[in-house]
Amino acid sequence: MSKTSTALDNLRGFAILNVVAFHACIAYLNSQPPAALPFDKPPYGWTVNPIVDSARWLGFDLFCAFQYVYLMHLMFFLSGLFVWSSLQRKGAKTFLFDRILRIGVPFVLGVYLLMPLAYYPVYLVTAVDPAWSAFWSRWIALPFWPSGPMWFLWLLLAFNLVAAALFRLAPRVGDYLGRLSSGAGAHPVRYCLALAGITALVYVPLSLIYKPWQWVGYGPFNFQPSFVLQYAVYFFAGVGLGAYGFERGLLGPDGMLVRRWGRWVAAAPTAFALWIIPTALIVQGPGAGVPGLQFVADIGFVLASATACLAFAAVFLRFATTHQPILHRLSENAYGIYFVHYVFLIWLQYLLLSVSLPAVAKALIVFVVTLALSWAVTAAFCSLSIGARLMRGKRRVLASASAPVNTSE
Repeated sequence: MSKTSTALDNLRGFAILNVVAFHACIAYLNSQPPAALPFDKPPYGWTVNPIVDSARWLGFDLFCAFQYVYLMHLMFFLSGLFVWSSLQRKGAKTFLFDRILRIGVPFVLGVYLLMPLAYYPVYLVTAVDPAWSAFWSRWIALPFWPSGPMWFLWLLLAFNLVAAALFRLAPRVGDYLGRLSSGAGAHPVRYCLALAGITALVYVPLSLIYKPWQWVGYGPFNFQPSFVLQYAVYFFAGVGLGAYGFERGLLGPDGMLVRRWGRWVAAAPTAFALWIIPTALIVQGPGAGVPGLQFVADIGFVLASATACLAFAAVFLRFATTHQPILHRLSENAYGIYFVHYVFLIWLQYLLLSVSLPAVAKALIVFVVTLALSWAVTAAFCSLSIGARLMRGKRRVLASASAPVNTSE
């Protein structure tokens, strides 16, 4: 495995840690609603704040705000890096079959099997009748089917379908995207500004219509309308870098991004401040009527997203280009951890509601136990052939009970 591939593998492991940490902290935000929200009445705010705990800490608001700015952008960006090479290797038909199997099937299973289990304790918080049958009758009466974190899977599958269609109908699109990315290695700042500029074009108009925390759902297909086009930009930015060859471009181990990693680390919190300060003024009231402040916040958001993604890439390309056992195992099990973690996480937050502990202690318990249980379940599932195929993209063939396992894509 090359230095760049190893660094990206480690970054993927780091990203799943942050996903679990982000969700673990949400119940303890200082900005949470004052009490649990009704389960069967609009606007169904529990889909954003599933468990509302009285233990809170302002530090979690800052941590989650920073993750909110870049984390899913980074995940879509990383997901796009290997798409074009996979299409070239497999062809559109095989690629689509593989993606439907590995993303579409888990999405259906996750939405219709795991999400009712995950959201049952959310119902219990305000329930008069705690029976499962009472929960189920209210669940199926909802005007949408809550998908929780499974929204990422269907949207990722949609982007993959678009990429496959482009490969089939306009195969030179990959070369075109690659050419657009060719100068990124020598001019990462220019690339960052272009990425932020394009996302601003698709984000600013939508932000005038939809709030950043607003969700839209059609059956199980839920998404944030103000962010969906941003995610598409990051995914296809990854496709372009992968088509050009990321090891000789922006993500090259000796490129300008890596050499100036310190500047990117400094730029990320600076750009974050450009978003969080005007946003706080707007939300708290003093800046609500200031002309142009919302536009400043929107520009700060897209700059913060781009700089944070590139800053983390720079740090990992500079300091994590060797095999890191824990991060590698996390990366290997990242999909499975993402798939199952919400069930354990919400139940743990629910069980800790009546426990008298500081918010930091509760969040740490939820994070550690959720990660451990999700990791263990994923490892156990992936010991089966079907689990390895769905969660790791590998076909496992066991010659005998004592024989080594052979894997191949």
